[in-house]
Amino acid sequence: MQIMSPVRRAVPEDAEEVLRLRQVMIDSVFAADGSAEWHTESLPTIRGKLAEPDGNFAAFVVDHPDRPDALAALVAGSLEYRIGREGNPHGAVGHVFSVATDPDARRRGYARSCMETLLDWFRERGAAQVDLNASAEAEPLYASLGFVRKPDPSMRLNL
Repeated sequence: MQIMSPVRRAVPEDAEEVLRLRQVMIDSVFAADGSAEWHTESLPTIRGKLAEPDGNFAAFVVDHPDRPDALAALVAGSLEYRIGREGNPHGAVGHVFSVATDPDARRRGYARSCMETLLDWFRERGAAQVDLNASAEAEPLYASLGFVRKPDPSMRLNL
């Protein structure tokens, strides 16, 4: 059995690594020629969010076992309020995004451990449901945690 590195809540000092792993996720999902130019502009914002332990955003990470000051895995999510409805009368909805594992640290259970911790965080805050967008590669992990595909009538407007 593999010894797991402990999952911990990300802190402001992790911000650059959080952005690096977000770029790993973006590049793997969108097969983009992703530019990291946006990182500099995003850095103060993510540092601020990571400094709010009672906020509606959380990131959970595993430190890289082979590289000091690097992260092996990241899972981030936010809690959103929507007017209640049947099955979710209090309207708390979790959203998972930026699930990423460093390419040289994959297949060790890090993303699963981070996801389980984030799901516990959502439960503790009263979320009745959790949504995410799954890549084909990650879908088996999410399905094993109980996620199911849903018909998606989503639309988007970029402002």
